[in-house]
Amino acid sequence: MGREFLDLFEQWAESYDETVIGRDQEYKEVFSGYEEILALVASHSYGHVVEFGVGTGNLTNNLLANGLRVTGIEPSPSMRQIAEGKLMGKAVILDGDFLQFPEIKNIDSFVSTYAFHHLTDDEKADAIEKYSKLLSKGGKIVFADTMYESEEDYNNAIKKAKSEGFHNLANDLETEYYTTIPVLKNILENNGFSVSFKKCNEFVWLMEGVKR
Repeated sequence: MGREFLDLFEQWAESYDETVIGRDQEYKEVFSGYEEILALVASHSYGHVVEFGVGTGNLTNNLLANGLRVTGIEPSPSMRQIAEGKLMGKAVILDGDFLQFPEIKNIDSFVSTYAFHHLTDDEKADAIEKYSKLLSKGGKIVFADTMYESEEDYNNAIKKAKSEGFHNLANDLETEYYTTIPVLKNILENNGFSVSFKKCNEFVWLMEGVKR
């Protein structure tokens, strides 16, 4: 994820797990079905998995439970420390983000949850191009994140958050780089992927790209 968000995740590390289980009413719908979303991402992944935005290690645990080998990428030292405590050495976690990470060989799947929106559309395109070069035929990108079917839907989500008094959520939607499914579909197809989308909750979709 973009380094400009590093301070945010350093501050969020201690309370992250409380947020994702729905105790923050403002973000309850964003994280609705959180465990199911993690399990879905894990079930669509295979082989040697590179996970971006490990956070506190929740998706990593799901990937490991599915028998996958995981190399995690996480820019926040505080998040890495919490994740390493949970994972007990079962996965390697490296400093890095979506665009800048150490050389990793023989990758089968790139995965992420709740993080790709920290990149602009141009950065998303650069990232997907990079992953395409690192994957062989059949390799996968499996990302679950907030995205919208159209700009109108995106704008309506902001209006709804404001009308419900969810001002932090509205601010997040306005200031971070949420994008639309057509934009992501175009990026993936232009980089040699077949792509599908599955809606997980009011905010989150599963995006799966398979290298042709």
